[in-house]
Amino acid sequence: MQPTLDDARKALQTYWGYSGFRPLQEEAIQRVLSGKDSLTVLPTGGGKSLCFQTPAVCLPGLAVVLSPLISLMKDQVDGLNACGIQAAFVNSTQSAEEKRLIAEQIRAGQIKLLYVAPERLLTARMLDFLEELSVSFFAIDEAHCISAWGHDFRPEYRGLKVLKERFPQAAVHAYTATASQSVREDIVRQLALKQPQILVGSFDRPNLTYRMIRATRRLEQVKEVIARHRGESGVVYCISRKEVERTAAELKQMGILALPYHAGLSDAQRQNHQDAFIKEQADVIVATVAFGMGIDKSNVRYVVHAGMPKSIEHYQQESGRAGRDSLESECVLIHSTADLATWKRIMESDSQTTDAGAVTSLEAMHALCVNPVCRHRAIVEYFGEQYQAENCGACDVCLGEVELLADAITVGQKILSCVLRQQERFGASHTAKVLAGSTEARIEQMGHHRLSTFGILADEGYDAIRVWIDQLVQQGFLDRNGEYQTLSVPEAGRRLLRRDGEPQLSVVAPTRKRRQASKLSDASWEGVDRELFEVLRQLRSQLAGASNVPAYIIFGDATLREIARQRPTDLAQFALLKGVGERKLQDFGEPFVGAIQAYIRQQT
Repeated sequence: MQPTLDDARKALQTYWGYSGFRPLQEEAIQRVLSGKDSLTVLPTGGGKSLCFQTPAVCLPGLAVVLSPLISLMKDQVDGLNACGIQAAFVNSTQSAEEKRLIAEQIRAGQIKLLYVAPERLLTARMLDFLEELSVSFFAIDEAHCISAWGHDFRPEYRGLKVLKERFPQAAVHAYTATASQSVREDIVRQLALKQPQILVGSFDRPNLTYRMIRATRRLEQVKEVIARHRGESGVVYCISRKEVERTAAELKQMGILALPYHAGLSDAQRQNHQDAFIKEQADVIVATVAFGMGIDKSNVRYVVHAGMPKSIEHYQQESGRAGRDSLESECVLIHSTADLATWKRIMESDSQTTDAGAVTSLEAMHALCVNPVCRHRAIVEYFGEQYQAENCGACDVCLGEVELLADAITVGQKILSCVLRQQERFGASHTAKVLAGSTEARIEQMGHHRLSTFGILADEGYDAIRVWIDQLVQQGFLDRNGEYQTLSVPEAGRRLLRRDGEPQLSVVAPTRKRRQASKLSDASWEGVDRELFEVLRQLRSQLAGASNVPAYIIFGDATLREIARQRPTDLAQFALLKGVGERKLQDFGEPFVGAIQAYIRQQT
């Protein structure tokens, strides 16, 4: 008898302790239950894993999950086992004996989900082994890796087309957090999916508060964010390995438990550092943006980019590692025009990324950084989704932390006029120096000290002018041209010279405002006994250490807050809480209820 959505809902309650699915999960699960191919695009934190894990426990046979990273496999398998679901992975970290035992369990029908990397799956031995079994379906996680148009292409994914040839009766389901229309089409083509249902969820992450900050003293700005989240888990991204090492060392000197993570470390070092972060033995991981973390840690409360990523796709994926538990989290991007130049140099040295598409993606990322518009709106509209809210209430612009110039039109006119008086032959840096009244020899050599616009914005300073030039470019009032990025004035700029246009220019050194919490932050803590929450957090850490699993495997922060809000004093009450399945009630109910009873006694 074919399992139904009702069966999936019962499994969700029994194993995970949730009473209902998130948006799009039901449709994705129904497709798996029906035995037909699909592609599901859900943002990080949107619950992609449940889209294949839930039907896997309902369907007969073995579900095979393709995952690119060993650490991600281990996280998911640990989480499934903690919920009472028999899952296993096969990878290079295991001995021959361990692999043999797993094979025996699979043949005996004791494993419901098997996680393997694409390159291992495609070996003749593994394919022959799976052909002897009843495979219910294949789930391909991080499916954007199969597309050369994607932001994280991995050649080993290309061979997965063989699944439809070797296992014609098994459906194939692809899952990713980030995929444009062209990438989605490429995934379907490369996997040879048959009439797949394509499900695309919202790209918005309303629980994330975005802040885009102009770099002034980058390391100090990173430290300020970490100081707001003392004792909480966070990720800091840097562009280069050198910056990773320097930042991690500086944070350690401050007494912050920070560890570096980049491709220059040995495999063992990276694994040790990642394990320490996952098990909350370190608060901060400092990583290169070019190197994937592959973590399933749900309680990352902040992500800092100490340099601009090279695309909005990368930014969405990396910042999306915050708040996977749907609780409020902060994403801060510290950027400068120098970051743009750095990425262009990297692209020029890498023949694979010199195409126009990569440069266009980079420019779109720069526009997101410098334009003073709602960050949530800008991100979701980049992915082709309409944004309905007038004010997101969760970004620096909508929270009123970004001040705008009162008379941006006049400032814009002065900048455009200077570009024209330079005969549109110079770049942003030179133009800003002329407007600021610089006495550099080159300006006098060109005779630009005699221009009427020389020093016309001297009171504002070079840094402010440089930002405004970037904003005018991104808003279409200025163009950059050619190898030397010379500025020119397009038709929109010429209209602005006639005061026809509304540029938005930000105050570069704004009055320091108190950072506001998002609306979600207030709501998620409402009614929570914060002192009890800390008591339970310590208990969770102890239990996790004893079981050698990450703390969030025991209970996520959202469930922990709910426990501290409801304060259940017996197992029957505890069983009713969201996130408490039957296995976790059995394994952890008594110690948590006992801790709550002891806490209440101390309070009376």
